[in-house]
Amino acid sequence: MKKLWFSVLTVAVIAIGVFGVVSAEPDPVEKSELTEEQQEEMASLQNEVLEKEKEIIQKYVDFGVISKEKGDHVISYLVKHYEKLEANGFVPNWDQKHEKKDDREGHNEE
Repeated sequence: MKKLWFSVLTVAVIAIGVFGVVSAEPDPVEKSELTEEQQEEMASLQNEVLEKEKEIIQKYVDFGVISKEKGDHVISYLVKHYEKLEANGFVPNWDQKHEKKDDREGHNEE
């Protein structure tokens, strides 16, 4: 019986060690800058995406799914997003924390 408990305990300790190592999060990667060539390639790809998104929004306007005003607003947002990427060397800021609507100033219920 002692051998059984010892075996179970040994397996448990090994399992905890293995799963502890596997589930550990990797060290965060430092934000890097893209080379000039990489930035040009990303600019080209991002511009293609922007133009295609504009085309899609325009089709929704043409089909009457959204109003022209709403379409213009969405396109304006997409252009601003592209400009932010361009200003940041086409490195996205995915670490930015977004506030919940209720967390913004003036929206707390106290």
